[in-house]
Amino acid sequence: MHEARMRGFGFGGAGWGGGWGHEHGHRQGRGRGGRRQNVRAAVLALLAERPMHGYEMIRELESRTGGIWRPSPGSVYPTLQLLEDEGLIVAETGEGRKRFALTEAGREEAASAAEAPPWQEFADDTVSQAQDFRDAAFGIMNALRQVGFNGTAEQRQRALDVLNETKRKLYAILAESE
Repeated sequence: MHEARMRGFGFGGAGWGGGWGHEHGHRQGRGRGGRRQNVRAAVLALLAERPMHGYEMIRELESRTGGIWRPSPGSVYPTLQLLEDEGLIVAETGEGRKRFALTEAGREEAASAAEAPPWQEFADDTVSQAQDFRDAAFGIMNALRQVGFNGTAEQRQRALDVLNETKRKLYAILAESE
């Protein structure tokens, strides 16, 4: 199996229940049940703690949700621009990066956002289960890589049959009534 295709599997944490993946057409920034997370509130709550640059905010949100929620740059940076346009944050340029900080006007909304930050909705058991899913998926991908690189044509075909059957079974789980 080709290495780039393996990396494209992307269990990087777009969202629990909202699609796994990074920039490969998967839904980004989705939270539990596919609902879009409140990027604005998350950014303000983070900035209530300390000034940060955009990528640092993305990493911090991914870290605080155990990899379940990793908002895309396409949702974070426009939010930062909007907050800057509204006068709630200001960009400070240093070391080649824009670092964002709250203005006096932004402190009240940020304090409100920090009372119940969006990342708190992810319960510890949900984060743990998502990590278990990711660990299992990486284990499967490693096994698949070994079969792809070292297996015979027959072994690769059997592995493909297993994958297709597994895919059908996973969709069947979703189709079950609750």
